[in-house]
Amino acid sequence: MAGEVNITVVGNLADDPELRYTQGGIAVCSVRVGSTPRVMNRTTNAWEDGETVWVRCTAWRELAENVAQSLTKGSRVVVSGRLKAPSAYQSAQGESRASLEVDIEEIGPSLRYATAAVTRRAREGGPAGGAAQVQSDPWANTPAAPAAAKADDGWANPGAPASDDTPF
Repeated sequence: MAGEVNITVVGNLADDPELRYTQGGIAVCSVRVGSTPRVMNRTTNAWEDGETVWVRCTAWRELAENVAQSLTKGSRVVVSGRLKAPSAYQSAQGESRASLEVDIEEIGPSLRYATAAVTRRAREGGPAGGAAQVQSDPWANTPAAPAAAKADDGWANPGAPASDDTPF
């Protein structure tokens, strides 16, 4: 939608992801991401931590289930999504505060200081059903077209000439 503010946040998960389901059965996962800037103090030649910014992030549907299954408290993540309007509230001490919230489009572990093993999940459902969906999936291991059709396609086998005839 036009006019939305997209942001990217890099930080650590404050808690384990919280997975819930709506009454309609749609998965929703909430995570809090803390991002603390570090700046070099030129007078002391030491790195100093700035004030931590806390962002409440929400993922929906299959993404929500993947987040809950893959990430844990303390994981360093990269979150990209749509920024929501800040909501104002009062803390227990009576201070006025505002919280930042992001609807997650993409989330993953930061590989700057860690490694990750990626496992592709099989798609479920879809407009034509699960089996038909897998056939048209470009990431699937099964061929999308019959082998006979590929043998006649010159682009499918660029190293093997289809005939010795000059095409012009």
